[in-house]
Amino acid sequence: MSQAEVLAMLADRIISNVDNALRTLAGQSPGSGRVNPAKDTRDALLRPWQRRRAGRLMRVNHTGEVMAQALYTGQAAGSGDPQLRSALLRARREEEDHLRWCEDRLRELRSRPSLLGPLWYGVGWGMGFAAARRGRGSNLGLVVAVEHLVEKHLDEHLAVLPPEDERSRHILEQMRQDEIAHAHQAETLGAQALPAWSESALKALSKIMTRGALWV
Repeated sequence: MSQAEVLAMLADRIISNVDNALRTLAGQSPGSGRVNPAKDTRDALLRPWQRRRAGRLMRVNHTGEVMAQALYTGQAAGSGDPQLRSALLRARREEEDHLRWCEDRLRELRSRPSLLGPLWYGVGWGMGFAAARRGRGSNLGLVVAVEHLVEKHLDEHLAVLPPEDERSRHILEQMRQDEIAHAHQAETLGAQALPAWSESALKALSKIMTRGALWV
């Protein structure tokens, strides 16, 4: 491959990464075209405190999806394996659906995304890129660890979500199914378990992000 071709490829990746960041933070992610799981579900009349609680929970989930976009984008950017990069970008496209669904629900609940979205996107991209540079096993191991954390968060949110809020519930249930599928795919492709210190750091970061997104 000539130097000109290498530079062209590098420029294309930079543009693609910047484009994803801007689309994610501006709420313009196209997604895969799947229908919102809550489409045919009646929107119940929630009490003010129920609406606030649901809005905060969906803001946390939206923030998680912003970070997922960054992680998958960084992982794909740092990978030299075309097959793995393609698999990561397919999963990212499905995560874009989650982002759109959370954005839709936030608007319906008269809530808003977290103001710290750009910070979490930068952190997520850096984590993804660093994992990719450590090799295929670590790259996929990060997918498994993150998806298991997200699955746990979704279980917790489904347990405390106002029972009347069926629209949010249907969205979170579909997201949960997708996260489980992404973790399983990563395991099938050769994920390696992350070091204990890395798992602990990821859990600590998740707690900080979750608590911050609840209020900011």
